[in-house]
Amino acid sequence: MHSCKNRVVIITGAGGGLGRAYAQAFASEGAKVLVNDINRDAAQAVVAQIQAAGGVAAANSDDITRYDDAGLIVRQAIETFGGLDVLVNNAGICRDRMFASLTEADWDAVMAVHLKGHFCLASHAVRYWREQVKGGAKLTARIINTSSGAGLQGSIGQSNYAAAKGGIASLTLVQAAELGRYGITANALAPAARTGMTEAVFAEVMKRPEQGFDYFAPENVAPLVVWLGSAASQAVTGQMFEVEGGKLSIADGWRRGPQVDNQGRWALADVGAAVEHLLAESLPAQKVYGS
Repeated sequence: MHSCKNRVVIITGAGGGLGRAYAQAFASEGAKVLVNDINRDAAQAVVAQIQAAGGVAAANSDDITRYDDAGLIVRQAIETFGGLDVLVNNAGICRDRMFASLTEADWDAVMAVHLKGHFCLASHAVRYWREQVKGGAKLTARIINTSSGAGLQGSIGQSNYAAAKGGIASLTLVQAAELGRYGITANALAPAARTGMTEAVFAEVMKRPEQGFDYFAPENVAPLVVWLGSAASQAVTGQMFEVEGGKLSIADGWRRGPQVDNQGRWALADVGAAVEHLLAESLPAQKVYGS
């Protein structure tokens, strides 16, 4: 039995890498997939692959960073397939530089595709879903966001990317808290896989093996994403999943650690000792990637 039979799924950045793997996996489980990619030819190629395998899909190349264009993506899914059940925000770019050399254009481009792109699509999807609920529908709707290990702990040379991905992690928490009343869940993942972005930086580490298990294949991430998009995951929301090879884990987010209470305003002379005590009692953070 197909776990996502007739569920309508939008996947951004689905012309290659992780997005393509997700699209193919959803389609194989009976979903109707809108393959979004700014590269129209790449999106159409994925649609052709899905259709050749007996699946249902359509291509879209609207710009996720423009709010009105994002609305066209959601509208196409609804008009083509009759509704919308799942949004997978996957599209991304890198503009890597050390912070001292980072330009405003580098910052804006990464924020637009990652953080604003996540907002634009989800905003239109949630407005549609909210109207459905007002009309009496009972939803099993899904938002699946894409963060990164860089967003969870930072990465040398990727301050723009890390900030955007950290923002997506926080956005997911708020979406989960606010949207559960409508039957919408929101989760995120931090995948480690071979994609167009990662191959340029980690080509040697992530290269495809000649034989045996392909540890960094994007297809390794797809089963979790499809499960999160299915009706079976209704009880799971506000979580950050890390996926690498055959490993699946839930990231342990920020939480209040050790504290000292002075029962009043701190004297400047006492702050240093208090901080030293807190650092001695706290669990050290993971190291920033590359440090």
